[in-house]
Amino acid sequence: MRIASGKVVGGRVELDSDLPEGTSVTVLAHEGDETFEADPATEKMLLDAIAQCERGDTVSMSQLLSELRSRE
Repeated sequence: MRIASGKVVGGRVELDSDLPEGTSVTVLAHEGDETFEADPATEKMLLDAIAQCERGDTVSMSQLLSELRSRE
């Protein structure tokens, strides 16, 4: 999974990074002064996950799905 930012221009989302043609995306859009608050445990989990990604300690989506399916 990758995170990419961008803007809506002419009704289309234009990203600030390149994704391969045909990539499926999910768009989350800010609405007004909307905020996000997390308890200390959730904030720590999110910061740890961000640090893990920044270190490159990730798995592919296909590997993740394979591991999840093997648990069934």
